[in-house]
Amino acid sequence: MLEKLEQALAFQRHALEVQARRQQLIASNIANADTPGYKARDLDFRAALTQAQSSRSAPGLKKTDPKHLSAGGEDPLTQYEGYRTEVQSSVDGNTVDMDQERTAFAETAFHYEASLNFINRLLKGMRTAITGQ
Repeated sequence: MLEKLEQALAFQRHALEVQARRQQLIASNIANADTPGYKARDLDFRAALTQAQSSRSAPGLKKTDPKHLSAGGEDPLTQYEGYRTEVQSSVDGNTVDMDQERTAFAETAFHYEASLNFINRLLKGMRTAITGQ
C-alpha cells in the first residue's frame, strides 16, 4: 500500500524539488542583481520534468539498507541548470533583468502551490477511499 502511494506521488515530489531549485536560482539572481559580472542562472524546468516523467516507469536503484551508498554523488538537477540569455546589456556585465526575475519567481511560486494542492487533493481522495468519509 505504501509503495503504491509513493509511486503515485513520485512525479509530484520531483516537480516540487525542481520548482524549489528554480526558486533558489532565481533568489540568487535577485540577490546578485548589483554584482558586477554576475551571470543570471535558471533551470530548464520542462527538461527536468520530462526526465522525471520518463524515468517514473523505469526501474531505478533502491536503497534497501541505510548503510548503502547513494547512487550518485552529484545532484541530478545540476544538469538542467544554465545561464539565461542576456536580454539587455549592462556596462558592468551583469545579466540579471529584475522584471524577468520577478516574473519567473511568481510563475514558479504559482506552480509550486499548484503541485501542493494536487498532492493534498490526491491524499484527501485516498483517505476518503480508505475511510469512506
